[in-house]
Amino acid sequence: MKGERLLKPLRILLLSLLAAVLSGCASTGEYADPRDPIEGFNRAMYSFNEGLDDILMKPLARGYKAITPAPVDTGISNFFGNLADVGSAINNLLQFKLERAATDVGRVLVNSTIGLLGFIDVASNMNMQKYGEDFGQTMGAWGLDPGPYIVLPLFGPSSGRDTVGLVVDWYTDPVRYVKPNHWRNSLIGLRAIDTRADLLSASRVLAEAALDPYEFQRDAYLQKRRNDVYDGAPPPEADE
Repeated sequence: MKGERLLKPLRILLLSLLAAVLSGCASTGEYADPRDPIEGFNRAMYSFNEGLDDILMKPLARGYKAITPAPVDTGISNFFGNLADVGSAINNLLQFKLERAATDVGRVLVNSTIGLLGFIDVASNMNMQKYGEDFGQTMGAWGLDPGPYIVLPLFGPSSGRDTVGLVVDWYTDPVRYVKPNHWRNSLIGLRAIDTRADLLSASRVLAEAALDPYEFQRDAYLQKRRNDVYDGAPPPEADE
């Protein structure tokens, strides 16, 4: 009975998503941003993600923040950040940014040893910069256009290029190779909750400040990803 009560809001959310997607796809023509040709679908998916966040991720994140001491929370974030530096090193190498790749490797070595498996970010205290490269950025550095803006279920804002990048990044994610599977799945869940907890204040600002949160999130995401590809110094766009 308890399981059925928990599943009922998810069923309602999924049915709402289906109705919104069907109506959203039919009304795509009313939107004008060329970067977002499937805006009707994306807005429906955005609403689905927001609903799932409200009934699942946000309560979990708040509970996690409430019971986790700040030093432990910081240590967990540092641990997953250290794992992310592995993928960053690979992507910097693929972009022929050898000095940055060496810094990423150095960060992993220092934090995994002196930093106790990454729970303490010693490397940052040693002025070893964190770059956070991913395969979407690598494809951008190779000259691939971002393609259409896409809102993915669960993952949120993306693009055609970054969606492909997510798949490749999964194969370079050290968590993927953790055995047994229940340990791997636990780490994936903990990382998702920790990440969401770190964004609680940002989501409040978004909800309070943006007249159209969907549009604000889209524009912010696309601008950030463009800056990421060009390492913070993008060339002027054609309409500029």
